[in-house]
Amino acid sequence: MDNKNLDLRYYAKIHSIESFGTVDGPGIRFVLFLQGCHLRCKYCHNRDTWDINSGEYKSLDDIFEKIMKYKNYIYPTGGVTVTGGEPLLQVKFLIELFKKLKHENIHTCIDTSGMVTLTDDIKTLLSLTDLVLLDIKHIDTDKSKELVGFNNENELNFAKYLSDNNIPIWIRQVLIPGYTDDENDLLKLKNFISTLKTVKKIEILPYHDLGKYKWKKLNLNYELENIRPATEEDIDRAKKLLGIS
Repeated sequence: MDNKNLDLRYYAKIHSIESFGTVDGPGIRFVLFLQGCHLRCKYCHNRDTWDINSGEYKSLDDIFEKIMKYKNYIYPTGGVTVTGGEPLLQVKFLIELFKKLKHENIHTCIDTSGMVTLTDDIKTLLSLTDLVLLDIKHIDTDKSKELVGFNNENELNFAKYLSDNNIPIWIRQVLIPGYTDDENDLLKLKNFISTLKTVKKIEILPYHDLGKYKWKKLNLNYELENIRPATEEDIDRAKKLLGIS
């Protein structure tokens, strides 16, 4: 399907769908994985989501119809989470989808890096969003650029906007030995989070290399080949430094 002939308010590039998710927000979630990402995270476990030209176009009506088949499972304690890739690259579609979901009183959640410019469209979408899972890539701007290809200025501004506009946040960070586990960085992250008024949860996600095979399948070099997965001890140490249990 040629996107030149499509109204991108009503069509989106979809990577995949999970109809019974339990880790991407509260309750049972219908999880929509959108195709396309502008970041270049060295540890990405969904490397196949980067190319916006991959995936398949699905209509708003088709996606909404699928969601409604699961309404009895996800309502009222769960909801819909949109992730990726970077879902905010397809913001016009998400505005229309979230309008329909809010009409059905379905909880809306976005899993994002927040590394975007705060356009009017994104602000509109956030006004329809009940929860943001904000993946803070790195609290140090130079280390962020080295790890994911971008500094963290937009990301931190995004977090402040959420806080200032009373939008609930779950902060997430992947703990990568040698990259995001430095004590000073974790303390700096703690200080930043303390400035935000709407953080409801902080999640430290252990780095793993289970997505490495996707890089290999695409004949790409996986730069973290020799980085060990994070252990329970690593996670416990990080939690203590962040002051969370």
